[in-house]
Amino acid sequence: MSKKRKLLYGVLGFCLVCMMAVGCLVTPIIIRGYDMYKAAVTEISIDEKVAEIQSDEDYLPLEQISDEYLTSLVKSEDKRFYKHSGIDYLATARAMINNVKARAFKEGGSTITQQLAKNMFFSFDKKLERKVAEVFVVRELEDKLTKDEILELYCNVIYFGENCYGIKEAANHYYGVEPNELTTSQIEALVYTIKSPNNYNPSANQVYATYNSKTTTFFLQNSTN
Repeated sequence: MSKKRKLLYGVLGFCLVCMMAVGCLVTPIIIRGYDMYKAAVTEISIDEKVAEIQSDEDYLPLEQISDEYLTSLVKSEDKRFYKHSGIDYLATARAMINNVKARAFKEGGSTITQQLAKNMFFSFDKKLERKVAEVFVVRELEDKLTKDEILELYCNVIYFGENCYGIKEAANHYYGVEPNELTTSQIEALVYTIKSPNNYNPSANQVYATYNSKTTTFFLQNSTN
């Protein structure tokens, strides 16, 4: 056997061993994720969960939410929302690369449909099993609902901090207005809030801004003395 053929077989053998090793590690996670998904939808089906969300007195249909808010939301959370089928593999790959570079979990690459699945059924921990369970729910959501129906549900379950769920509660709580009355700056603030509701909500940002303003004023006054 030639050296090139031996080298080729060696590389193929190494790749096969690696694939088997990865399979041994990944398969249990997939199984646990599927079990998590089955347990969730057995307790309450996706159809029943959707009906439960829509029955809330603060639930808003899409036409009662400003187009400016919806555009800003999709641009911030999932630019390819209307193009992918629930999982954005490009965003996921980009997030993985950035996480490896940062050596930390900085980005999730989750789509709006994935975030809806998480809000509907699962906790917010970062276990791989939960991400797998999300994928199974995502497949059902994308099969059962239109993109606009998914976006509408998402707008009504998003957490905005200070015990506010959904755009109506958030607009009422932080600004005393209805969602279709939000100004551009208010829309930007609420969309930004989604990234970290407890840290970035309008009240928290106001406290920080006030503190920062006072600190700057104190520094300037002492600098001139």
